[in-house]
Amino acid sequence: MNVSKCVVLGANGYIGRHIVKMLAEKRCDVLAVDIQGASLVNNVHYLQLDITDKARVEKADLSCDFMIFLSGLTGTYNSFENYEQYIKVNEIGLLNVLNSLRKYLKSPRIVFSSTRLVYKGNENIIAEDDEKEGKTIYAINKLACENILKAYENIFKIPYTIFRTCVPYGNLFDDNYSFGTIGFFLKNAKNGQPIVLYGDGSMRRTFTHIEDVCEQILSAGMHPAALNMIYNIGGESFSLFEIANLFAEKYNIEVKFCPWPENDLLIESGHTVFDSKRIEKLLKKPLKYKLRDWVYSHG
Repeated sequence: MNVSKCVVLGANGYIGRHIVKMLAEKRCDVLAVDIQGASLVNNVHYLQLDITDKARVEKADLSCDFMIFLSGLTGTYNSFENYEQYIKVNEIGLLNVLNSLRKYLKSPRIVFSSTRLVYKGNENIIAEDDEKEGKTIYAINKLACENILKAYENIFKIPYTIFRTCVPYGNLFDDNYSFGTIGFFLKNAKNGQPIVLYGDGSMRRTFTHIEDVCEQILSAGMHPAALNMIYNIGGESFSLFEIANLFAEKYNIEVKFCPWPENDLLIESGHTVFDSKRIEKLLKKPLKYKLRDWVYSHG
């Protein structure tokens, strides 16, 4: 990887701190940027910046070759309660950064992290061009941001590469696995509590270890052939029941079922199993981690 400089926005987030760690290990010139007072990764250059502050963003030196954009609020139902913040941080924050890049003679490529929630779920595998559906403000934010990137590339020639992640898991920093589905299952299992699934647990997802997520983002995001392209992050597909049962077998706990809460059912996207042929063809790299092996070897 031959990169003069890489800026990571949202560097203290779950994916962000892993991206920064990997860039530092590859001896890239990396600037970590986030709203907190200090970096969560040691020995990297850090800039404290609130991307919703247009004046500060304009003054900041964000010149680089690649800008990995991971800043933003995540969430599902609570995005309806805090819609102003979600729009301000996720959409206006991106617009502030993009407008600031117009002052540079050469713009960096924006490597943008999107989500499975932009898709209309179905029982078939989902390719990048398949039907979209935003059921939450957060999902609508991501769809809007993808289109904003396309508009700025069209008018101001700011290049981009977009990655849609389904369900990441794992943690290379510590034993805190509080993030998402796998974190919930693991926490209950370690505490000897049953894992409770909505419905019959048959909903299928694509699961990818965080190191494999970051490797795909970095390798494809900086690839010449990935200019202005969108990729599904590759991984392994399981039903939620299959994953819960792995933890149940290892930790000798129960898997229980309960009816869907009304609000959760209304925003549930359905089966989201990624077709990742596009990124697999580009990178030709196998996944480093297998989820079954990770579950049985973890803890």
